[in-house]
Amino acid sequence: MKQKILIIEDDKKLNNGIKLALKNDSYIFFQCRTLADAREVLQNNTVHLVFLDINLPDGNGISFLKEIRCHSQVPVIIITINNMELDIVTGLEAGADDYITKPFSLMVLRARAEVQLRSYRTGQKSIFETSIFYFDFDKMVFLKNGISVDLSKTEQRLLRLLCENKGATLKRSFLIDYVWQGDTEFVDGHALTVTIKRLRDKLEEDSKNPVYIKTVYGIGYTWVVD
Repeated sequence: MKQKILIIEDDKKLNNGIKLALKNDSYIFFQCRTLADAREVLQNNTVHLVFLDINLPDGNGISFLKEIRCHSQVPVIIITINNMELDIVTGLEAGADDYITKPFSLMVLRARAEVQLRSYRTGQKSIFETSIFYFDFDKMVFLKNGISVDLSKTEQRLLRLLCENKGATLKRSFLIDYVWQGDTEFVDGHALTVTIKRLRDKLEEDSKNPVYIKTVYGIGYTWVVD
């Protein structure tokens, strides 16, 4: 079955550019430049991924995102020129699955779109549960052996990405770009190393000999818990 992608962006050139960057025979695209048109598409179609601009001619994208979340958990990636930390936090707290600031790399956009579509295809949920761990990323509840674990926003994003790709080795460069939302000009590999260490300190029995978050030397990291 072909997956349907809705692009809500009033800049015609960028709207077409996103479609071109994602061009794939397995995708069907709906291109909208207003919220009114996007609302009609969502009412009449099952959509698997939404790209949503914040500043649109007939309304605010964040308000529209909240409207979407009243009836759907379709993955939503915000694309916007608003790059202040408060803007990003507001978007994520409103229910966005990802947040990309303009200008952005189309290659990065493709990678992030694939993450969201893969999660949709595999029916990933916000809750991950094992005999040891219970993580509810929507409610921000994290338990190890029934005891609450306090995780920062950055640690939550990194852990969720690892959990959603259990068993897969995620490259360091991809993790850095995804977790820090493309602000790699101010983030280096040390930031990822430190965040991994903090997660291990909180989740592993012995952070120096990790059994849950494994290092794949020369490549990246993988979450191995069933």
